[in-house]
Amino acid sequence: MNEVSLTREEGRHASLPPRTRLDTAPGEDSTAVPIIMQYFRVAIRWRWLILGTIAVALLIGVVLTLLATPLYTATSRIEINREGVRIVNVDDLQPKSSAVDLEFYQTQYGLLRSRSLAERVARQLRLAQSREFFAAFSGPDAFESLSRGPGGPGAARDRRFRAAVDILLGNLDISPIRGSRLVDIRWTSPDARLSAAIANAWASGFIESNLERRFEATAYARRFLEQRLEQLRGRLEQSERQLVGYASNEAIINIPIPGTDAAGRSQERSLTADSLAALNTELAAATADRVRAESRIRQSGGGAVAEALQNPAIGNLRQRRAEAAAEHARLLIQFEPGYPAVQALAAQIEQLDRSIAREESRIQSSLRNAYQNSVDRERSLAQGVESLKQSFLDQRRRSIQYNIFQRDVDTNRELYDGLLQRYKEIGIAGGVGTNNVSIVDPAQVPQRPSRPRPIINLLIAFLAGVMVGVGLALVREQIDETITDPSDLEKRVGLPLLGAIPKTDFEATMETVADLI
Repeated sequence: MNEVSLTREEGRHASLPPRTRLDTAPGEDSTAVPIIMQYFRVAIRWRWLILGTIAVALLIGVVLTLLATPLYTATSRIEINREGVRIVNVDDLQPKSSAVDLEFYQTQYGLLRSRSLAERVARQLRLAQSREFFAAFSGPDAFESLSRGPGGPGAARDRRFRAAVDILLGNLDISPIRGSRLVDIRWTSPDARLSAAIANAWASGFIESNLERRFEATAYARRFLEQRLEQLRGRLEQSERQLVGYASNEAIINIPIPGTDAAGRSQERSLTADSLAALNTELAAATADRVRAESRIRQSGGGAVAEALQNPAIGNLRQRRAEAAAEHARLLIQFEPGYPAVQALAAQIEQLDRSIAREESRIQSSLRNAYQNSVDRERSLAQGVESLKQSFLDQRRRSIQYNIFQRDVDTNRELYDGLLQRYKEIGIAGGVGTNNVSIVDPAQVPQRPSRPRPIINLLIAFLAGVMVGVGLALVREQIDETITDPSDLEKRVGLPLLGAIPKTDFEATMETVADLI
């Protein structure tokens, strides 16, 4: 029962000052009553307002949930690898990234949300010509309204196409799975089959666009390498003609030799160098022969004893002379020197001595001739070597420019061979068509709508009703000036309470008094 309280000084009615805090009288410490209890009293006092607000919020949530159009979300899961399956051992054109680099995946997520991919899906599914597609999102007259407007059929088709792309991007959700290379492509629409078709088309279109970008990069690289190869081919031919022309004019003849140098280039050696090496070898041999001939002459002491000992003819003559000398000595023991047999043996010995002398003289002459021949040959070869040395030094001086031309030829050939090899590798890699994106789970037609979600909607409505109801209760508490507790009056005015007059109907009061009497 509501009561009206009066004090001694007030007379009939009093105008009380407004409260500045919840249930706090002037001069009273606000910490006397815990703040939680103050809010609890407010909630108890305005409980019907809070409960009514919650009920209204729940009712609104239920109505909105029942009136909302069911939406179906289809999910297609793909895997994005940093590198594709390597079928051939050919390096990619794009630089490699580190294992913890997030830039690559952020780029892929951006490509998944790109407008160009949405345009590809719209063209693939012919959404610009689908009345059902526009009716599902913008109403039954959306297709006709987009078809009307300035321009002919082409302009109308472009408007519908742009609108379809905007709808695709507006209902798309790209959700990377944390800590993995998997990405979920979600698309939501009122039609379950349409959601699954667009989610699958989005994944397929992303793979196709990825392959096209790789192919375009490969094609651009091939065109660039073709131009560079043509330029290098001309430079190589020009440098080779310049090298051959200079070698012909300067009479520089080089002979290829087996093997390659440290850089893998074929080696050459000039004909003059080969001739000088061969002639120098012959000169060394001639010098050795001359030294040996001179040594034999010196060892013989001007005779031919050493050579005679090794000559079989002289050895045979010496043996016959020794036999004749022995027979002559034996006959001298028995006969006089004038004995015919003794004289005959003496004549035979003299004849053998002359034969031996002739052979020794012939050998001596042969040694001198051999020595002289060795000296002449050595002198001739030395002159030839000296001449070749001058020719070789002259060729070395003339080969400076030749080597410059040769280096130009080698450099151009290396560049040409390297670009040609790269050109072939790019051709092989482009023909293989590897891809680093694959579909893990294609989107299935959803069986239940993803939105609206009744439980979540009611929970949100309940929380919103609680927040709004509590806010309204606090506002009402601040602007309400009535006093419902007599003790509050004594606290606020600082005067003692004399009594309270109940606020009741007159007839009920009289009946109560009669009962008391």
